[in-house]
Amino acid sequence: MTMKLYFSDFFRCDVDDLEHYGALDVSLVADLPLFIDPFLIFNSRKPAYQGLHNEMIRYLRFLRDKSQGGPLPDGLTKSWFTFSEVKQNWLGYSFTGNNGRGLGPKFAKALRANLTTVFRNFGDETITKGSHIEKLCLIKSGVGRDNISDFATNLIKNYLLEYTQKFAQQSIDPRLLKKIYVEKVIFNWTTETWESHAFLLPWTGQDYVILTPEDILTKDDTWISQSDLVRRYEHIASSVPNEQLRWNLDNYFRAALPKKPKGELHTQEEKTNAVVSVLERFPEILDWYVKNREEDGTAAVKSSHRKVEETKTLFIDQVSQLVNALERGGFYQPVKDSYESSIERVKFLKKTIEDNDGYRFFYVDGEPIEREMDLQLVYRLTWYATPFEVDSEVNNGRGPVDYKISMGSADKSLVEFKLASNTKLEQNLGTC
Repeated sequence: MTMKLYFSDFFRCDVDDLEHYGALDVSLVADLPLFIDPFLIFNSRKPAYQGLHNEMIRYLRFLRDKSQGGPLPDGLTKSWFTFSEVKQNWLGYSFTGNNGRGLGPKFAKALRANLTTVFRNFGDETITKGSHIEKLCLIKSGVGRDNISDFATNLIKNYLLEYTQKFAQQSIDPRLLKKIYVEKVIFNWTTETWESHAFLLPWTGQDYVILTPEDILTKDDTWISQSDLVRRYEHIASSVPNEQLRWNLDNYFRAALPKKPKGELHTQEEKTNAVVSVLERFPEILDWYVKNREEDGTAAVKSSHRKVEETKTLFIDQVSQLVNALERGGFYQPVKDSYESSIERVKFLKKTIEDNDGYRFFYVDGEPIEREMDLQLVYRLTWYATPFEVDSEVNNGRGPVDYKISMGSADKSLVEFKLASNTKLEQNLGTC
């Protein structure tokens, strides 16, 4: 039996066709840890992408203008500011399946607040080459990296659906396709409402699937991000051409840092909080930071390409090889219960790694996996097609554990991952 893990497995299409088309061969078992980065859309020379970015900014300007007119009826707020997660693209960090939280009332409130305060000039910037929706997550305001990626995905959803439909009609058996009406796809500027539209899409039997071009994806963080701004803050602040603003930034930053005894250094958290305070007081520095990132757009493309290739190597190429090796060795044969199954899997995997060069599946470019969440995702992918339920981040009463393996209410076992380099490994083993 051939294990089905990826889009190409489920829809019997050639991996080379997907690669040539430019689409990521997503897993239909668990989300792959990649995100849409709006900067890659902005920075692209493709006319289609430039049009997408212009439409995203046009919509945000529309929201800004509507927000400045006073309170909005709940119905309009829900229609214009809230969106469901586009789970059908199978991207993000949901270890079990592909369900996420979406962009609900909390996001809508934060977005409206941003557009009427520190981002009043959104869409009308003069320092940067263009506007960027990532600016909305540069200040602690309830709009984070995942929100930005989800928001961008919703705003370009029509493009992604047409992109998927085109590939499906060219390369997938029509019997595996289904006509689907998708909500909130096209914004009607005349009626100021979101409209539904029908598409012929790959159908798993439970839901449709959306393909995403690799060249707009990245991992870990977007090119324009708060963490990057904090790292570059001193350089950005010192390069601002306005001398008075430079002095104000330095003075306010120093005042925002907590007082320390002589010789005691500030923590990274204290520095970050001070930077955020400066940004809230002088939001114009955000445009100087964005300008700096715009000027280094080539590096953004190279960085995202490297991250996507590393992700494909680990979570697609090597996991596929690992699953095939485990399948040949009987790894997927069910045993008596979840505990015994988990133990036997650990023993089998240990033997595979130590005796059969299986360790190579946990290396990328000669370097071992260094993040527990990446190891957990590899583990989740290898449990597919077993009779057990595999749930992540389960709270067993003593705090969350990485996985719960179960078959019915009377058969449950808990699995926790720790890298050998984890400083709390000894402590965790002591509490077992």
